[in-house]
Amino acid sequence: MQNQRPIQKIDAAGQAPGRLAAQIATFLIGKHRPDYQPNVDSGDFVRVENASQMKFTGKKMDQKMYRSHSGAPRGLKETLLKKLWAKDPSEVLRHAVSRMLPKNKLRNERLKRLEIKN
Repeated sequence: MQNQRPIQKIDAAGQAPGRLAAQIATFLIGKHRPDYQPNVDSGDFVRVENASQMKFTGKKMDQKMYRSHSGAPRGLKETLLKKLWAKDPSEVLRHAVSRMLPKNKLRNERLKRLEIKN
């Protein structure tokens, strides 16, 4: 019988996305488990609810920018947090969690275990 991974349920209502993303990344990596090994993907599934009720402080909605570059000349694309939030609030949290995970071959598999509900 295969080892079943537990499901961690988190309520995002009223929480800051950065602190929430750090907690989620810990569960996805598996650092909370006593049998943690850095080269083994032994993390849990994470289900986040009420992502649209996260709380931002200060002027982040008007000032925070997400930047990506295509590699082509003048290929820089900038998106305001307010615009991304209006389109899909769960994408803001997914982006934060993705950047908190280690940049290695296990990253995509870990992100597949993240389920975000608005």
